[in-house]
Formats: sequence, C-alpha cells, structure tokens
Amino acid sequence: MRNPKSLLTLAKSVAWRAVALTVIGFFAGYALFGDNGILAWGDYSQRLDQRRVELASLQTEKDELTNRVSLLDPRKANPDMVDELVRRDLGLAQPDEVIIPLR
Repeated sequence: MRNPKSLLTLAKSVAWRAVALTVIGFFAGYALFGDNGILAWGDYSQRLDQRRVELASLQTEKDELTNRVSLLDPRKANPDMVDELVRRDLGLAQPDEVIIPLR
C-alpha cells in the first residue's frame, strides 16, 4: 500500500492538472461559442452588410442636406430655394399659386 505522503502528492498533482484543463476548456469554449467566438462570425458578417446599406442611405441623405444648405448660403443664396422656403414656411403663397418643391 502507498504511504499517505505519496497519495497527497498524487492528489495535488492531479488537482492542478484538473484546474488547468478546466481553465483551458473554459477559454476554448468561449472562443467557439461566446459572443465574440468563431460561431458568431456569420452574424457579424450579416450585421456588417446591413450597416453598410444603412450607411449608404445615410450618406445619400447627408449629401442631399449638404446641397440644400449650400443653396441657402447667405453669401450666394439660390433665389428659387429662398423663395420656396419663404412661401412655404411663412405662408406667403397666394391661393391660385402652385408651389412645386425641389425635393
């Protein structure tokens, strides 16, 4: 029969290995199945495509607004744009006039 010291030494050795394997297993599982794991890659790709479409539409909207702002620049305002805004916002259009918005 083995002596108690060798059993204690064997138990400590096995316990440290078990703890190390548990920690490695935890990190390996998280690397595969976690929020940022390998299996989440497909979801990230799909969301990236959706964000690119949204970014393109926002860029188009931003370009339109930039154009309208440039038309209203006080140094060189577009008279048609100013007339449209004044008539629409201040209600200065006559009842028999038709206002065709530029947008």
